[in-house]
Amino acid sequence: MMEISTKGRYASRIMVYLALHVDDGPVRKKEIALAEGISADYAEQLLVKLKAGGLVRSHRGVHGGFTLNKSPREITLYSVLESTEGPLALTPCGANECDRVAECVTRDVWIEAESRMHSFFDGITVADLADRAIALQQVDALSYAI
Repeated sequence: MMEISTKGRYASRIMVYLALHVDDGPVRKKEIALAEGISADYAEQLLVKLKAGGLVRSHRGVHGGFTLNKSPREITLYSVLESTEGPLALTPCGANECDRVAECVTRDVWIEAESRMHSFFDGITVADLADRAIALQQVDALSYAI
């Protein structure tokens, strides 16, 4: 079974957290870790990968921390996953790593499925996810007491 690991899932949540706090200035890794229920060390590992992917920026000093490197509308879920998971692939078929490429009947199916997966994740931005988070917070804030 292909599965997005905790790296990809937590990195996505970290990016949403940074998007929700985009106007607050740099956010410290400890704050992110606490909010997401992970260790500060794990948050740092993910932030380093996101920084290497060009998605976040680190700021040193007393008021240091992390910010998004681009607008949340410009950062896709695919770029977040690729930064933390590496290339997303269902099979090695697209990279021609199989000795049966020439006669494989199912190769085109796997390549198309992978293309659709890429398009799906590329069509979702961090801003879209932040909007979903805000909507969920508003639903939770509703009171149904009589």
